[in-house]
Amino acid sequence: MNWKKFLPLVSALMLAGCVSPTFTRLTPVEQPRNANNLYPVEVEFNSQQQSLRWDSITVSVVVNDQVIPMQPVPMVKNRWDGYVPVPPTTNSVTYRFKFDYLYNHIGTKPKEDSVISPPYKLKIVEQ
Repeated sequence: MNWKKFLPLVSALMLAGCVSPTFTRLTPVEQPRNANNLYPVEVEFNSQQQSLRWDSITVSVVVNDQVIPMQPVPMVKNRWDGYVPVPPTTNSVTYRFKFDYLYNHIGTKPKEDSVISPPYKLKIVEQ
């Protein structure tokens, strides 16, 4: 058997297993200004990574280099919510979601990894 013929196939199969996760922002692009200057954000996360340990996921929202923990949404799978602070003198803020998790690795204990969403912008409008 000539292994050189199978090498491209094996490489393609390995790459096919590394599907990028998807992030779905469930937060409106605009929110009315409120008195406490905290604005709710929510995200849904999906991944086809078979080795991902879903019970190990911790999620944060990152805004202005500040990392703010988020909580899982009760009774809803793969969703987290939290609050983003926006100073009263600011009309918009850019934020990202960060997912830290473990994944199973053959022959060793689970390994750590993380993925970060693209940037999202939240606009605060006066009422």
